[in-house]
Amino acid sequence: MPNTISGFSKLSKSEKIDWLLNTYFTDKDSARTLVQRYWNSDKKLQKLHDEFIENTITNYYLPLGVAPNFLINDTTYAIPMAIEESSVIAAASKAAKFWLDRGGFKAEVLATEKIGQVHFIYEGDFDKLNAFFTEVKPKLISATAHITKNMERRGGGILDIELRNKTEDLPNYYQLHATFETLDAMGANFINSCLEQFANTFKTESFQFKGFNNTEKNISIVMSILSNYVPECLVRAEVSCKIEDLKSKDIPNPEVFAQKFKQAVSIAEVEPYRAVTHNKGIMNGIDAVVLATGNDFRAVEAGVHAYAARHGKYSSLTHCSVENGIFKFWIKIPLALGTVGGLTSLHPLVNFSMEMLQKPSAKDLMKIVAVAGLAQNFGAVKSLTTTGIQEGHMKMHLMNILNQFEATEAEKVKLVEHFKTNVVTHSAVVEAISKLRN
Repeated sequence: MPNTISGFSKLSKSEKIDWLLNTYFTDKDSARTLVQRYWNSDKKLQKLHDEFIENTITNYYLPLGVAPNFLINDTTYAIPMAIEESSVIAAASKAAKFWLDRGGFKAEVLATEKIGQVHFIYEGDFDKLNAFFTEVKPKLISATAHITKNMERRGGGILDIELRNKTEDLPNYYQLHATFETLDAMGANFINSCLEQFANTFKTESFQFKGFNNTEKNISIVMSILSNYVPECLVRAEVSCKIEDLKSKDIPNPEVFAQKFKQAVSIAEVEPYRAVTHNKGIMNGIDAVVLATGNDFRAVEAGVHAYAARHGKYSSLTHCSVENGIFKFWIKIPLALGTVGGLTSLHPLVNFSMEMLQKPSAKDLMKIVAVAGLAQNFGAVKSLTTTGIQEGHMKMHLMNILNQFEATEAEKVKLVEHFKTNVVTHSAVVEAISKLRN
């Protein structure tokens, strides 16, 4: 077949690039220059980046920005955010400053339990399987002692293992459902190692169990894997103040604002089409901090969205109340994060971000990330219910449009000034550039 290759992973970096350029690019020199432009001049650092993943050819980086003035539980933070989308950091910073003089953000970790499962098929009597599980459970835990030793020394480890009957969902399907405490580590490798040991021990011991007949001993292990759905690894963050204290330059009537804001959140609670966009805005803030601190934003996304649909209908992750003269806005989400291991100990900018955050524990980081999501959502809903989302967003997007048309620095100064008093749209910017150049 054309454009296929065998043994690509065994090629050197330069050989991989040569093959790609010769196979897919017409202007090979320009493509090669682009690839090499993003290499790090520090060869040791570049080698580190090359070894993060497979088949690397260059680096693809995002801007790392900072949202300052976050008062969280009476401690002030400047929060690092790695993201490419215009206005996210501006909105977070604006929300942080808004709440700075209104008591700041309050956050607490509600639980830190993580989950892993051994999925298996068993064709036999459930009572016999349950009797076997009761007998083998202590052996499952003892067989992992070499894995859990260091984690237990720090106060973590295996919390429990349950046998779960899932045959109503799928014929002959059962689980070993295990819970873990991994402290400051995200714990994926630790959990998966424990699960694979559980599976091996469970399978081996089943052959020795006298209560099984020959068919029942033929337990089939399908897979052993952690879950990124962590509904018992929860953090809550909130802001609150007297309704009259909401008054500001863009909130001249705080009572009207509070009611309208609450209505907007209520709509996201009952309307999935709105809830998805509402929660996407929350994840703008969460993902940016998760990425900046070297954590797995894909795992966080999957777990958070599953949590948003836990009642059978996708709904808002944030909630609002206006009662007894008090405005309250809060979020409760599952976050499995780590501050040791993985990229947190390898990537120099992750270390930089962690130091910026005052070297947080995993629990501290959970609070910071939840607050970033709440702040982002507050900024978005505030804009939607007052000036509209496009006014602020398009002003931030202006620079992207100007760069797209390769505006000079002098042109940028004039056009930024022009759009301080004019509505920013793509067509309006194109027209303004054309007029300026003519």
